Amino acid sequence: MDSEIIWNFIKKYYINSIIYKEGYNVVNTLTWAVILIFMVWIIYRFLENRLSIDKTFLFSTIPYVIFGSSIRIIEDAGFLNPPISYFFMTPLIYVIVFLICFPTLVISIKTYKREYYKPYATFGSVLTIISVVLIFSNLEIRNLWVIPLGFALSLLLTLVFYCIVPYCRNAFSILVFFSHMFDGIETYIGTKYLGYIEIHVIPRILIENLGPISLPLAKFFVFLGVLYIIDTSKEPEKLKNYLKLILTILGLAPGLRDGLRMTFGV
Repeated sequence: MDSEIIWNFIKKYYINSIIYKEGYNVVNTLTWAVILIFMVWIIYRFLENRLSIDKTFLFSTIPYVIFGSSIRIIEDAGFLNPPISYFFMTPLIYVIVFLICFPTLVISIKTYKREYYKPYATFGSVLTIISVVLIFSNLEIRNLWVIPLGFALSLLLTLVFYCIVPYCRNAFSILVFFSHMFDGIETYIGTKYLGYIEIHVIPRILIENLGPISLPLAKFFVFLGVLYIIDTSKEPEKLKNYLKLILTILGLAPGLRDGLRMTFGV
């Protein structure tokens, strides 16, 4: 009986959310958050004495973020069938990209030392090009304006951020802020004008109670505060940059996925 209760719990809160695309709930959101925090710390401990977590590492990693967002669209468009398709849904898609990205980084560090970024960024860029070409050659563009508009508005809000928070005028902080503005604005466009729904718990609550505009507004003030706290803290620069890289991924990946999804109407 106990095993049946446990199975029903797992099925209800974890499996069904993937199989039936039910979105996130409080239970699986907290679970993924705990796992993420644990993995973020383990990876940092591994990397902190092996490379400089600087702008080179940041921009070398971005291609993998774009790759992950674009192959996510392959599942959205129905190119894959269960059970393979389940691995291309969130959160499993993060695992798939990590299993490609991290070994590539480790091998690059061991073989190219300080010039690790050359094979690391190149491999990520090749994967990105292949996935982007695949979706653009197989899907019809329906809303070409979505990503350019989101990009332009995000740049404008990031400029405001740059002007009012002088302590945060560095590449990492600027990219974090831009990424989350882009995510918030793409969600606003999708939920306000194109009939999409928000699947994450806290954004869904905000949108249902305060309207779609509440998400980019909330992100603006939350990340203004978060980045100010990080940049003015006494923590090592390497740790601060690493945290910002994680925040960038958590904003840019879903923002790009949403933008691409709306672009092709899938």
